[in-house]
Amino acid sequence: MSFSTESSAVASPADGGGALRRPDRRLPVRVRHSMVVLHVVASVSWLALMLCLLTLGTTALATRDAGTVRTAYRAMGMLGDALIIPLSLLTLVSGVVLALGTPWGLFRFYWVGTKFWLTLGATVASIFALTARLHDAVHTVALHPSGPVSAMHLGFIRYNMVIVPAVALLLYLANVVLSVFKPWGRRSAGRSEPGQRRRRVQR
Repeated sequence: MSFSTESSAVASPADGGGALRRPDRRLPVRVRHSMVVLHVVASVSWLALMLCLLTLGTTALATRDAGTVRTAYRAMGMLGDALIIPLSLLTLVSGVVLALGTPWGLFRFYWVGTKFWLTLGATVASIFALTARLHDAVHTVALHPSGPVSAMHLGFIRYNMVIVPAVALLLYLANVVLSVFKPWGRRSAGRSEPGQRRRRVQR
């Protein structure tokens, strides 16, 4: 998910004293707007992908119909192979670009830094852990093209297909909460004031 919301990508955060701080660097307006569009589309698509995977995984866990299980896991595998890597990387990279190219910065505010680490963790987990679990499920049902669910010997795979997307979805929802409430304030607020006072004295 994003490190800055659509509104925060174009607004200037206020310092502790209430005055707007001039940004060190900004993206050009057209570039910034394009990055916001790209970031929002990628983030929403990533969230929708996790909802789809969770729905399919829950369906496969709850049913006793072997055909439904096979279809669900094959669909999860196709969705994962086609979308996990591009959507996760687009969300991460576009969020970093927006954070660095706007006054919010990447680590100036606790909530932005927290979102960065959450998104990075979700990206790594999605690309490696989730993709591996999807491949396990697809491989297992491919080995048993017929027969009941019990004959597939899925074991804990059925639960992994629910747990992993659910954890990823919770991470994305946490990012949404951080974007809306922006808690904890600014990291450098206390340290920047003496430097600002020294610059005023020198002038």
